[in-house]
Amino acid sequence: MFKYLEDFVGNTPLVKLKRIPGDTTNTILVKLEGNNPAGSVKDRPALSMIRRAQMRGDIQVGDTLIEATSGNTGIALAMAAAVMGYRMVLLLPKNSSIERIQTMKAYGAEVILTEGMEAARDQALQMAQAGQGLILDQFANADNPLAHFESTGPEIWRDTAGTITHFVSSMGTTGTIMGTQRFLKAQNSAVQIIGVQPCDGAQIPGIRKWTPEYVPTICHFDLIDRLMEVNQTDAEAMTRRLAREEGIFAGISSGGALCAALALSQEVENAVIVSIVCDRGDRYLSTGVFPA
Repeated sequence: MFKYLEDFVGNTPLVKLKRIPGDTTNTILVKLEGNNPAGSVKDRPALSMIRRAQMRGDIQVGDTLIEATSGNTGIALAMAAAVMGYRMVLLLPKNSSIERIQTMKAYGAEVILTEGMEAARDQALQMAQAGQGLILDQFANADNPLAHFESTGPEIWRDTAGTITHFVSSMGTTGTIMGTQRFLKAQNSAVQIIGVQPCDGAQIPGIRKWTPEYVPTICHFDLIDRLMEVNQTDAEAMTRRLAREEGIFAGISSGGALCAALALSQEVENAVIVSIVCDRGDRYLSTGVFPA
């Protein structure tokens, strides 16, 4: 039976690392979200937010949707909007990689560049209030973490046969960690949830430490067992190692999350640690993280 493109979102591979972990009693697994149709973990909430808004009658085919994004959500929403028949307007920081901007435009989205992520969020809200479209608002929309509760969490539980002991995820919008932890904790409250944030001064795409007034509404820090910080140099070095030593071409936030997973692995034994590989490396080629 034939399927539509959106039917292939999710059920991404969970891969055991061979070389990077070294000599350890722990099993370190990475979930390859770059295998989603638009290339990132954000395909899941993008599809969820549009589908559920449509089911509620909040939007109709042909409407204009607005969203502030640092990149991956925008690409995913542009793809989903193209599939489902919506006009997409995306606001993102002007320092975003050219690959991200071009990919959004390739899907037919209108792109507006701003001075930063906070400015993008503010302008998106202003546009929605002015009646220029509906803001989906990944930062406050419960349909974002719900997508991970319904798919990412169950897939990890299934593919580890319930043996997972630690879940490690970079934190940006926080939809991935919020939704996945909810499912995993419901299966086994002993599973440890590790959130990864950048050190002060680090500029790692996809990982954010928000000022208090911009912390996403969907984020609940009390549901995270531990926060770990990663610096930019280490995240970029680990991203290159993933490609060279494991054959996994990933983005910089994935390298940052794996740094935290490996640090955690030094503290525990006989653990099953799952880390999220958020996207693919091809949308970072112009950033200089990979050698020319």
